[in-house]
Amino acid sequence: MAQCVRSTLNPLRTPHSVTRTVSVKNPAFASVSFLRTSPEFRKYPKPCSLVMSCQGKAQNQQEERSQLSLDDLVTSNRKGEVLGTIRDSLSNCLSETNLLTTVPGLKSRIRGKVRDIYDAGDYLVLITTDRLSAFDRNLASIPFKGQVLNETSLWWFNNTQHITPNAIVSSPDKNVVIAKKCAVFPIEFVVRGYVTGSTDTSLWTVYNKGVRNYCGNELSDGLVKNEKLPANILTPTTKAADHDVPISSNEIVEGGFMTQAEFDEASMKALSLFEFGQRVAKEHGLILVDTKYEFGRSSDGSILLIDEIHTPDSSRYWLAGSYEERFQKGLEPENVDKEFLRLWFKENCNPYEDKVLPAAPAELVTELAWRYIFLYETITGSRIDIVPTQEPIHDRISRNTSQALSSLRQL
Repeated sequence: MAQCVRSTLNPLRTPHSVTRTVSVKNPAFASVSFLRTSPEFRKYPKPCSLVMSCQGKAQNQQEERSQLSLDDLVTSNRKGEVLGTIRDSLSNCLSETNLLTTVPGLKSRIRGKVRDIYDAGDYLVLITTDRLSAFDRNLASIPFKGQVLNETSLWWFNNTQHITPNAIVSSPDKNVVIAKKCAVFPIEFVVRGYVTGSTDTSLWTVYNKGVRNYCGNELSDGLVKNEKLPANILTPTTKAADHDVPISSNEIVEGGFMTQAEFDEASMKALSLFEFGQRVAKEHGLILVDTKYEFGRSSDGSILLIDEIHTPDSSRYWLAGSYEERFQKGLEPENVDKEFLRLWFKENCNPYEDKVLPAAPAELVTELAWRYIFLYETITGSRIDIVPTQEPIHDRISRNTSQALSSLRQL
């Protein structure tokens, strides 16, 4: 989300992947606090349970939300309201952007898995597309996915500033954020609360193969898939070629990726963010299973939270109400993320090796779009605006981004 500049932090070992790199010799740094006077910034409400005056209401709502079930996903009235809009938008997703030809002053573009990142001088412009990424490749385009991811992250960024500052400046469009530049640590701080997953770097995959020391964490024998860990653990990864590679804290420091002090501070922030996210999710009948965070360093040496946070792209969510019963029966938890689509690809092809993948079924794409919306609205308690318009998404993004950058340059 709040993508920053990746500088050469590792003189000994440099990750091969440069898909998230913007090279700027002397980036201008400034305050990373929200520009509340900026007309482009949309403030997102804090969860009621975090406000003292709303504690009684939050307690009553918590008991109701703890009863969330698969029926809420399958048969809710809200799903009926948005399903037609989702289906009508299957052919109108934001799969690619080219703001270099439509927004003055942009210098270059980096195409990431989901986000397109533009260098705007003192700022970076991040466009969250509708691309779905898993197994280190794009699988499909999901209607409204980019908007939901963008607004989900903004909500969490706004509500985690008591844990760590972030690099967000403004959000001039449903799919766009503008961020200050900083030096990005080439490490993803993956935090896990459960033994689960289906990808090659997932905890259950490696544990099931006999690994008992993973990224410096000692794992006991006898753990069962989807079991809650005794304590949350950190399993960092870094990039090599085109995939994520697990790495230990010692390797991070010895390899020159981060200093010990930087790693310790970022680790503490990551674990604190995850614990906070778990509490908020629980209040809303959900389990935050695992997630990843990225951090950058500002000119004054402070460590900032960047990229996305607690989205269904970067995180795994289960329904809390049915978890224990299904776990005891050896059943997969009811999930509210993209895991079911990942599993479909694993069952119908080899997503790591096949050059051409089958097209994701329209009904699964529609269902995933709904789940993204469901998750956002469940956690934030507000409805997301997904009213389609005749204006092409790219034209809207270009206009709003141009206006925002023009305003920022006048400050």
